[in-house]
Amino acid sequence: MRAVLGRSRRRDAGAARRCPSLPMRRCAWPLLRLPARAGLLLRHGGATAPRLRPAAAASSSASSNGGDGASRAPDTSLFVPVPLKPVSDAAEEDVGAELTRPLDKGEVLKNLNKFYKRKEIQRLGVENGLDARLFHQAFISFRKYIMESSSVSADLHIILNDICCGAGHVDDLFPFFLRHAKQIFPMLDCMDDLRKISDLRLPPNWYPDARAIQRKIIFHAGPTNSGKTYHAIQRFLSAKSAIYCGPLKLLAHEIFQKSNDANVPCDLVTGEERVYANEDARQAPHIACTIEMCSTNTPYEVAVIDEIQMIRDPARGWAWTRAILGLCAEEIHVCGEAAAIDLVTELMYTTGEEVEVRNYKRLTPLTVLDYALESLDNLRPGDCIVCFSKNDIYSISRQIEARGLECAVIYGSLPPGTKLEQAKKFNDPDDPCKILVATDAIGMGLNLCIRRIIFNSIVKPTINEKGEKEIDSITTSQALQIAGRAGRYGSSFKQGEVTTMHRDDLVQLKEILNEPVRPVKAAGLHPTPEQIEMFAYHLPDATLSNLIDIFVSLSQVDGLYFVCNIDDFKFLADMIQHIPLNLRSRYVFCTAPLNRKEPFVCTMLLKFARQFSRNEPLTFDWLCRHTKWPLAAPKNIKELVHLEAVHDVFDLYLWLSYRFMDMFPDAVLVREVQKKLDDIIQVGVCNITKLIRASQSAAAPGTADVSEDFPLSRTKRNTRAISDRHGAKSTEAHSVAVEVPGERRAKNLKAYQSATRQEDLKSYGHGSLANRLLREGLLTQEMLRQLESEWQDQHRNGRYGLGSKRGDQNSSKEMGKKKK
Repeated sequence: MRAVLGRSRRRDAGAARRCPSLPMRRCAWPLLRLPARAGLLLRHGGATAPRLRPAAAASSSASSNGGDGASRAPDTSLFVPVPLKPVSDAAEEDVGAELTRPLDKGEVLKNLNKFYKRKEIQRLGVENGLDARLFHQAFISFRKYIMESSSVSADLHIILNDICCGAGHVDDLFPFFLRHAKQIFPMLDCMDDLRKISDLRLPPNWYPDARAIQRKIIFHAGPTNSGKTYHAIQRFLSAKSAIYCGPLKLLAHEIFQKSNDANVPCDLVTGEERVYANEDARQAPHIACTIEMCSTNTPYEVAVIDEIQMIRDPARGWAWTRAILGLCAEEIHVCGEAAAIDLVTELMYTTGEEVEVRNYKRLTPLTVLDYALESLDNLRPGDCIVCFSKNDIYSISRQIEARGLECAVIYGSLPPGTKLEQAKKFNDPDDPCKILVATDAIGMGLNLCIRRIIFNSIVKPTINEKGEKEIDSITTSQALQIAGRAGRYGSSFKQGEVTTMHRDDLVQLKEILNEPVRPVKAAGLHPTPEQIEMFAYHLPDATLSNLIDIFVSLSQVDGLYFVCNIDDFKFLADMIQHIPLNLRSRYVFCTAPLNRKEPFVCTMLLKFARQFSRNEPLTFDWLCRHTKWPLAAPKNIKELVHLEAVHDVFDLYLWLSYRFMDMFPDAVLVREVQKKLDDIIQVGVCNITKLIRASQSAAAPGTADVSEDFPLSRTKRNTRAISDRHGAKSTEAHSVAVEVPGERRAKNLKAYQSATRQEDLKSYGHGSLANRLLREGLLTQEMLRQLESEWQDQHRNGRYGLGSKRGDQNSSKEMGKKKK
């Protein structure tokens, strides 16, 4: 150390002759120079350089992962730098310039660039939590701050002046650079705390009330229509106090009604509704609720958790995890697929609780037929055609009614009341409606008297994380859940049947149904408001979306859990980021249950948040003005879809009214008009084929005014991947919006395409094309005359529709001959 300081003094003495201003601040030099000593020592061997490493950064790379001895490196691409404005007008005199001299910005820039290129500095940055990305961003900000500031702190000014005069080394800048880096990346100083907050490895410990009692876990395992839920509900009804937790409002409402009909007072609790069994609004000992609404603080004798296999759901799985770990009940009855037994047993092992498994078999036989339906002419009473898009529902329901048959329609975006009315219509033996067209929404929540399930296809469109359309085969679990709705115990059909619309799909369906259901391997988790608030305390300048990203990046889970998908949460967080809200309110708005593919609903949430931020109550009149209530019955499909969106907006208002009662004061009035809207939508659904015809009449010939579930503009076209994977020599004529991994998916996809084309040919029967289209309701006489007129005009002008390319080629040849 003495040798190092001796060399430093000799160098400073030489620098004093070159830099006259140096003696002026000799008295201040030892004190101001002290923070840079570590950089000075780094230049002479670096043995003590690691002393610069702060405690938080040091411990962040030490063991915090329990078993493996090292924590996962954070995803630094999520670290958004806090803007640090350069000093434009110094509030006080430039002390550094008085002690030395004004800085030569040209020389400063050269030395800053030398500092950036030093390998030793980069290594020291890594040791202090600055990887290559953060180091680069921090340096750019540091350089900009120095170069654009009219003055800098006295100690930094003196160090820069020393370096420019040759009396210092660029390494001496590191302490100032690190200080600046921590200002723009505050997470560097609190990484250890952030890791502790986002440590999700022991979820059972989050529920001390449940851990304080010894609970008995009973797993009722079996397929659809096996009576597993019935036995659990019998125990629910016989208990002194109990709670039922289901995945859907329809299921919670069903248990609510059954309980009260059995003279067991039961309250209904959903995100949008509270219904008390007692007239004085006193809480009943029994509660039927959607699973997100269950209380983990109230003690019960019995709890029933339905559809436990949904604990693996990428969006909602956290609610089942919270219920099974946190409910304070002496007995917990879990109902669902046998595929979840092992996971539930493992989870309960971590809490010290044993699981009793009761297995059930299907009460009525289910037969997979050896033949496909192939034509809608072969439909029979009690048939249910399952589609995976609204457009298929519209098309098939239109074709069914063109054959003189009535059909009920059920799909996911319909209000619960409309779904129940359609189910009632289909189940009523005195109603002429004997055919049901539905999506997989019938998989749970509705009791339906179905004799035969007919899969219109066995591929289901989805949207991947990039927002692109993909088509994938349904899973074994999904197929069993849907097929199991046929032949319900206690209905007029003593056995169920299942088949497909197209012959090619039937072989694939049998393969899917014969495969074992994949075991449920992990349970979902989601950050709580308290955890996010603690994150925000450490990172006050970060947006909520960025906080969630950093939380997930740093989170640690063991093999039994996974962090649920947060894309919807982040979408809403980004959408309302510009609106001034406190963190807790912002979090609540971002957890609102809405479909982000509905622009009108998203726009209304934005308006809700903006009005809320102004502290102005959202009254009934305000809501009617923005939704243009009252609304008329729909005249076409587009208007029906809009009415469904308005119903969702009313649901959103009611959901927020139970979280901000003062700001959403008119829940009673909104619920009344929502019931009226439900009736209007029911009328529209009953006349759905008329709406389809009206939509097509209003559209141009050959086009339909029916919105796709998945916009084609965001569809990924990739037939080459499928062709290459199977050695195909030519691409399909029709592009497919999917990148399909695995042989079966590609086979399903080709079968889906060919079957679709075959159905188009078969469904129109015999006779001329015009007659067939007229009979199916796809054309009117007026449209036919218009088509004939347009065709004649095009024929006169040399345009031949599909043959236009050939005409263009011929005309180009003629032009070539003329030129020659």
